[in-house]
Amino acid sequence: METQGTLLPLLVALIPWPPFIAFGLIALVANRWKRLSHTLAILSVAISFVLSQVVFWAAIRTEHLGEHPIAARIVWLPVGARPLEFGVLVDPLGAVMLFMVPLVSLMIFIYSVGYMAGDPHYSRFFALLSLFEAAMLLLVVADNLLMLFIGWEVMGFCSYALIGFWFRKPSAYRAAVKAFMTTRVGDVVMLLGIAYLYAQTGTLNFHDILRNPETLKALAETPSYVAGLSVAALASLLLFAGTVGKSAQFPLHVWLPDAMEGPTPVSAMIHAATMVSAGVYTTIRMFPLLQAGQHGLGGEAAFWVVALIGAFTAFMAATMGMAQNDIKRVLAYSTISQLGYMLAAVGIGAYVAAAFHLITHAFFKALLFLGSGSVIHAVEHGHHPAGSHKGHGEPFDPNDMFNMGGLSRRMPVTFWTFLAGGLSLAGFPLITAGFWSKDEILGEAFRGAFEKGEVLPLLVFLLLATAALLTGFYTMRQIALTFLGEPRTAAAAHAEESPGAMIFPLVFLAFFALLGGFVGVPEGFPVLSGLVGRNWFHAFVGGTLLEHPEALPFHPAPVLLSSAIALAGLFLGWWVYGRRPLAAGAPDPLARLGPVYTFLKNRWYIDDLYHLLFVRPTLWLAERAVALFMDRVVIDGLLHGIADAVWSMGAALRLFDRVVVNGIGDGIGEAVKAAGRELRALQTGLVQNYLLVVVLGILGFIVLYTVAPMLIGF
Repeated sequence: METQGTLLPLLVALIPWPPFIAFGLIALVANRWKRLSHTLAILSVAISFVLSQVVFWAAIRTEHLGEHPIAARIVWLPVGARPLEFGVLVDPLGAVMLFMVPLVSLMIFIYSVGYMAGDPHYSRFFALLSLFEAAMLLLVVADNLLMLFIGWEVMGFCSYALIGFWFRKPSAYRAAVKAFMTTRVGDVVMLLGIAYLYAQTGTLNFHDILRNPETLKALAETPSYVAGLSVAALASLLLFAGTVGKSAQFPLHVWLPDAMEGPTPVSAMIHAATMVSAGVYTTIRMFPLLQAGQHGLGGEAAFWVVALIGAFTAFMAATMGMAQNDIKRVLAYSTISQLGYMLAAVGIGAYVAAAFHLITHAFFKALLFLGSGSVIHAVEHGHHPAGSHKGHGEPFDPNDMFNMGGLSRRMPVTFWTFLAGGLSLAGFPLITAGFWSKDEILGEAFRGAFEKGEVLPLLVFLLLATAALLTGFYTMRQIALTFLGEPRTAAAAHAEESPGAMIFPLVFLAFFALLGGFVGVPEGFPVLSGLVGRNWFHAFVGGTLLEHPEALPFHPAPVLLSSAIALAGLFLGWWVYGRRPLAAGAPDPLARLGPVYTFLKNRWYIDDLYHLLFVRPTLWLAERAVALFMDRVVIDGLLHGIADAVWSMGAALRLFDRVVVNGIGDGIGEAVKAAGRELRALQTGLVQNYLLVVVLGILGFIVLYTVAPMLIGF
């Protein structure tokens, strides 16, 4: 593998370091000074952004970048026949990620200065946010699965710490634990996939596996431990399990809506620049392995799993988003749904379309979350001077859209930028980035279903088309409830536009949410194709694969159909919520659906089902089996048994002390005392007596050495 000289790989290797250094400096040195903390954080991301831009523009000028990426590697750990290596890799897919991630993150960091002002843990927030960014950048530039997994897990910790940032709120720390535990399920299975792939290939390097036809063929033809699946198919599914957890896909989607308990900039980071994007990015990155499994044992089984999970999740989350009142939760379900779009695209082989939607989604979803934060910030501050409370002593919820209304006049910049993001999310035709990326996915599914007659693309198309209709509906519902009509609370009436630090990122991101899609206009599209030229995104990113994927020829049917679906959803939402905006205290019109509305509002009761099947049995097991048996019987029994044995040993030692130690010690002492008493009589103080003793001693000595030998001889 060529390395494009030495300077570019060095710049790539430096990209994750500034935010990581900022994390250390803020945590250890600058945490007492808020302004210094956010300055270090923003400066670090700005440096990473500049480095990324240098690499990106160099990458797009490099011919055959997929075959000869910007790369370098070093030996890390000598194990097995081939040592594990750490290195960096920038191919076309990595290059577009390097364009998006630091740019979106920089806007979020700038926005956070205004949003988090006055928070007592301001410095800790920027330290954790910097580490979050460093982990995502490490994941993007990694050239192997192990290095990617390190960044993956660091992000898992950061998400836990930032979701539970306001840890004094019980709902916040519960959400943090829920996110951490749910994603761990997918991560464990993903780690098994990494180990399995290393055991089969002896390497985890992307280029060595994914651009090596012999390796891919061997993995596709080798049977795995699961009957009917090749090694390629099984490894792909194990790795995909990590994406299901990280990108909140069914059945591990339940953590993401609750993650809205964290500060809004954290939500934007998770939903746009890091975390959930990392899961989809990894599946797109491993697409050649998934594709190889299609031609081996098990056929298209892995593709079916990925496509159906993605398409079903897109539909399911869209239905849930229709009935939510929390402005951020609506966006959370929209994220789950849009990520499902991307994975469904991967499942039907639409590699470039999935990557395209990943990039455009990052811009308009970051815009929407930051816009929702601007609204929440304004309503929360409007609530304090108003002194209002909802109901009879019930706490005021600044996230509830039914507490808003009429904000388009109070917050015009936020309204227009939020509208741009919402229209892009809904796929408003031609003028939004979301239309071009979403249309490409629907176009790929339409082609497979109606031109090739394949079953899987047909199922995907039906589910995604329905999800697109619902997306338009709940997007307009959100816009109408938040911005249109008259204020429904005093807090909304007193809301004011957010400060400049929060407004600038909204305007900047709105530009990409509207115009970013023009880099992927299909060739042959009337008028626009002639204005923007070739489909640059498809031509560039498609070069990541061994075989450049075929670009779809322009077909008016899917374009008209996707446009009609988006417009129908938006019109339906406007008809129900925007035509006659709700007054204060008015019920939700969807409540007329009765049990269906209740079912959707309670999120299909999946959380309740998981609580019944997993949480309650786990708590019962902890209380009964662990607390009662393991703790009281086994652990307490063992400890009490040891204590009793030590106590008995102590009693025996006390007896030994009294009988043996004290007996001998006291006996010797008493004997010495008795001898002293008897010999004391000899101490008369008269010299004559002492002389007599000496004479008697001498005589005794003479007798001993003269008379005694004679007696012995006799």
